[in-house]
Amino acid sequence: MDFQEKTVVITGGAGGIGRAAADIMGRRGASLFITDVDTDAGEEAVDGWRESGIPADFIRADLTDVAQVRALFRRVEEKAGRIDVLVTCAGISSLTPVPEISPGEWDQVFAVNLKATFFCCQEALRTMVERKSGKIVTIASAAAKIGGVAVGAHYSASKAGVICLTKSLALYAAAHGINVNCVCPGPTVTALTDAWGEAINREFARKIPFKRYGTPEEIGEVIAFLASERASYLTGETVDVNGGLVMD
Repeated sequence: MDFQEKTVVITGGAGGIGRAAADIMGRRGASLFITDVDTDAGEEAVDGWRESGIPADFIRADLTDVAQVRALFRRVEEKAGRIDVLVTCAGISSLTPVPEISPGEWDQVFAVNLKATFFCCQEALRTMVERKSGKIVTIASAAAKIGGVAVGAHYSASKAGVICLTKSLALYAAAHGINVNCVCPGPTVTALTDAWGEAINREFARKIPFKRYGTPEEIGEVIAFLASERASYLTGETVDVNGGLVMD
């Protein structure tokens, strides 16, 4: 999977799955642009890639603000001249139970997980359509299919929206030679699952046929495949990467 001369934009790229996917594609030749709200982690990641000879830039952006989304993509285009791949890894979770979810928390989860995903895809598609090529990979969750076990109902619902959004975008983009697919990770060893606590993680792992959580690198490899030319005839699909937790 060669990413030579490819410009890759990854939201939520400062850590977890986003950082792993960026690292994989960067080591295979991509020029990286990552965005995140965590400036320190983003700059640290970029410094490491540059030391390894990987072209990389960090742009801080609040993706719930559409004006900042548009400014982000303008900066990438000004610097790189093109966008070949977009991976929408930015997301937030919550453990708030159903009776305690406030309107504000509901709106925030949907703003980050669904609204930001759409408007980032909209901006990437604008330039991809002009060039008649591109790959978009969105990130949902196993919770989108089975509901929130450890996470809140609003998280699950927002990620279910990402799955359907991916299909709609794929239908639009196919006429322009652009692939849009979704990765649906199960529980993965990240800061998100660390916040669940040892007891929940131990119990949840028992329900997975492989009896363990995935790693960001395992998810990142699937993202890289979908972003590559090897997935040229695959679009509108949701790929489950969950150790057998969800099979459909």
